[in-house]
Amino acid sequence: MKPKLYSYWRSSAAFRVRIALNLKGMGYEVIPVHLGKNGGEQMSESYENKNPNRLVPLFDDGKNRIHQSLAIIEYLDEIQAEPALLPSSPIDRAWVRSIAMDMAIDIHPISNLRVLRHLIKEVGANNEVKDAWYQHWIKLGLASVEKQLSTDSRRGRFAFGDQPGLIDVCLVPQLFNALSSKLDMSPYPTLMKILNESMKLPAFIDASWEKQIDAEGANPTI
Repeated sequence: MKPKLYSYWRSSAAFRVRIALNLKGMGYEVIPVHLGKNGGEQMSESYENKNPNRLVPLFDDGKNRIHQSLAIIEYLDEIQAEPALLPSSPIDRAWVRSIAMDMAIDIHPISNLRVLRHLIKEVGANNEVKDAWYQHWIKLGLASVEKQLSTDSRRGRFAFGDQPGLIDVCLVPQLFNALSSKLDMSPYPTLMKILNESMKLPAFIDASWEKQIDAEGANPTI
């Protein structure tokens, strides 16, 4: 039986796991969880019983359930060593994790769907304020990542060397979000080069928004 990935097509966190699974060549079944319909299918009792934090993704291999995208990705890397998503040396692994966390922990959580909904429904922000909030945090985060990657000798075709890894897995979904928000990407030439290299690979293409069975729109223009 194939593992199940509870996913939403626009979820950055689920996008990361789809890329990782594809890079590993692991077969999986996508179970769509619509984050908008009827107040969000993730809020249903049946889904909460599977994943009490009521978010996506959730990875279920039939014996174990794992939530949180970075935990799932590192689990996949540990149960199937090749192709490796993390480098071999401790300092390089720490550096790669730190850049991945810049995106998955610092940028994404404060600009994701439930935060933006809270700004509108509970704080009373209008769309202009919501969009300004969204772009502020993305600009701040991407500027840091651009500076780090543009000056580091470990960068190759991808963020670390010439094979895709954990940084690229986290970077590409964040750049999809930025492009979709019509953010000016000219300040991030290094990141855009990595995006363009990544989107030449089937693992990234097949994980992208428009390729999902629950897709409701098109990929942003790259």
